[in-house]
Amino acid sequence: MKLFDVYPLFDIEIVKGKGCYTYDSNGTEYLDLYGGHAVISIGHSHPHYLKSIQEQAEKLVFYSNSVINSLQQKFANLLGEVSGYDDYQLFLINSGAEANENALKLASFHTGKKRVLAIGKAFHGRTSLAVEATDNPKIIAPINANNHVTFCPLNDIDAISSELAKGDVCAVIIEGIQGVGGIQIPTNEYLQALRAECDKSDTVLILDEIQSGYGRSGKFFAHQYSGIRPDIITMAKGIANGFPMSGILINPKFKATYGMLGTTFGGNHLACAAAIAVLEVFKAENLIENARNVGEYLMTELKKIDGIKEVRGEGLMIGLEFDTPAKEIRTRLLKEQHVFTGASGTNVIRLLPPLVITKQQADEFISRLKAVLA
Repeated sequence: MKLFDVYPLFDIEIVKGKGCYTYDSNGTEYLDLYGGHAVISIGHSHPHYLKSIQEQAEKLVFYSNSVINSLQQKFANLLGEVSGYDDYQLFLINSGAEANENALKLASFHTGKKRVLAIGKAFHGRTSLAVEATDNPKIIAPINANNHVTFCPLNDIDAISSELAKGDVCAVIIEGIQGVGGIQIPTNEYLQALRAECDKSDTVLILDEIQSGYGRSGKFFAHQYSGIRPDIITMAKGIANGFPMSGILINPKFKATYGMLGTTFGGNHLACAAAIAVLEVFKAENLIENARNVGEYLMTELKKIDGIKEVRGEGLMIGLEFDTPAKEIRTRLLKEQHVFTGASGTNVIRLLPPLVITKQQADEFISRLKAVLA
């Protein structure tokens, strides 16, 4: 059987990881400044993480959500403490797209409406309504093009206000920081105005923190720089350091009913053990503070390098924009300097390293980048 060929692959097989480094099948070491799309939050093969999932796997990997799973409540309590949202409710699922699907569904249940406002260059996933809310016609199949979504420019509150005035919008969905869109950041003033407009029109405000959340920005969620509190927050990526898991945080004004939402695998025992371990490492190693400090240092140093048009981001979610396509730079970083980075559109390199990265490793990356740009 052949694999369905939808991924352009580098001719590299990664077989091992440790901290901020990965190793291929030939034993070559790579500095990981991408973390597998921001998934690796506490570093590859963290000993506490490995111990936690091994111990849980020896007891029970999975049972359904038809029975009590006290690990879910343990995780919820810890997440509430670390995130600052202890008064919210938690629903656990498996992927970022699934989190956004459930968030939008919940918004529609709550308001009785079905139109959604999303932001230009948004990426919210590849399933059903999540992909319809993604600003990329190439990945929207005809069956997904149902005219539920209107796109408004980022940081343009007048465009949002004009659409909300029509009275048929159930939700506004926006990323804390746009990842695929090129590390574009909503201003604090825009998010505050967005919160006010949603309150005025009784519209659900959904913050997609799938990539920008979980400490990556230097706060637990990127929107916390603005001081607002969304109605629903979606999260995935770094939540379980590579184990498939996601969740939505739900304002207490939403009332649950049996059967409203559901999942087979979401919040299973092994996933919860992995997610609990991640937050325990966050607390023990002060990873949110480290993301803020190392991120600020990295951006300061990157801004000194000739050849980069712009450096933007928050914490360890950083975009490097060039005047020309960045593909060759990214390829040379990988093949010549053994550094993994990500892409964002044509001219932007995206940096999403594990939150355990040190200033020494940041310097290591800067040195290798300068060698490519020289």
